Amino acid sequence: MLDIKWIRENQDAFLEGMKRRAVKIDASKLLDLDKEYRAAQTELQSLQKERNDISEQVGRIKKTGGNADDLLEKVSAIKDKMASIDEQTTKLGAEIKDILDVLPNIPEDDVPVGGEDAAREERVWGEPTKFDFTPLSHDELGEKLGLMDFEQAAVMSGARFVLLKGKLAKLKRALGQFMIDLHTEKHGYTEMHVPLMVKPEALYGTGQLPKFDNGYITDQGLWLIPTAEVSLTNTVAGKILSEDELPIRITALTACFRSEAGAAGQDTKGMIRQHQFYKDELVSITDEESSREELERMTSCAEDVLKLLKLPYRVISLGSQDMSVTSRHTYDLEVWLPSQNRYREISSCSNCWDYQARRMNARYKKNGEKGTRLVHTLNGSGVAVGRALVAVMENYQQKDGSIKIPEVLIPYMGGITEIRA
Repeated sequence: MLDIKWIRENQDAFLEGMKRRAVKIDASKLLDLDKEYRAAQTELQSLQKERNDISEQVGRIKKTGGNADDLLEKVSAIKDKMASIDEQTTKLGAEIKDILDVLPNIPEDDVPVGGEDAAREERVWGEPTKFDFTPLSHDELGEKLGLMDFEQAAVMSGARFVLLKGKLAKLKRALGQFMIDLHTEKHGYTEMHVPLMVKPEALYGTGQLPKFDNGYITDQGLWLIPTAEVSLTNTVAGKILSEDELPIRITALTACFRSEAGAAGQDTKGMIRQHQFYKDELVSITDEESSREELERMTSCAEDVLKLLKLPYRVISLGSQDMSVTSRHTYDLEVWLPSQNRYREISSCSNCWDYQARRMNARYKKNGEKGTRLVHTLNGSGVAVGRALVAVMENYQQKDGSIKIPEVLIPYMGGITEIRA
């Protein structure tokens, strides 16, 4: 959530940020509401003081045995007026909050302006995998191996689910284990086991609510997490941390659940976009001076996964209109998929600045200062396990349809070096 005080004091920067986001907003309406709200609050405080002053007079008069009926009537009238103004401030505050709840974060100055086509390539690692045969897609490979079954999964669950068997299921588990070990043992993240169902307040805190049309909710009102970002980031909700506790770096390997239909074509088949998938999530909680540097660090941690798996990839900065509403700057990691002859997203790393912290009331106390400051929050995939499986299968496929195991995963596979039918 954006700070209404910042909007009030930086109207031009606010409107420019919304323009870069392609969001039309009547700033004058928002600021008029804010002005009216603050005026009502000031009047309420003035009436509170007047009531207290008169009440003190009533007390003194009663002590001397005098008649204070006229003053008591004034107190009663002031109370009625205060109740009316309090109701007005509550209504105005709710209107302001409804507007702020859906406004996106202000993009960083160096974020390219535009949608998907505006993405800026930052760097490329590795060369696209070359074959002396026509490479198969991961779903073709999996079904030929007899280890990937979409049809039976659809019988029990519908479209966008898959059954993995035998060594292919083991490979997926190995990938997740490799990632969590890498991030905890090498990159200094603390592993967390987190709830997969959360209250609406948690989704509001990380910005998925109030506008969230691709999630699953239970009859009890709990939501299945669309990403472990929700659970991990909310570990600091409502807290006041000390400066010495920062940065906090935490990670979790979890299932994620999304009901999005996805794009037509390639994404309607295979494992690229599913309703249930696994992801190793990275979350950092920092002070405001460190978050830009932390985004670079987090992105490099995600890149390390792909480098060790020897999967060609590139890093792009998303356009201002293609980022999530909570982000000020997002790097996407895109891995090379031979069957599509293109790079596809496998990780997003975002700096949310204080946007989520303001919604969660997550603060820290800086050493030597009396007040508190909002923390900065960052999140990223380190990386999506299903898409990593897709990338390994396609980039490590052999002419006979078998799949070589990346060297770094062989210990996690119990010494197995390839998967055959």
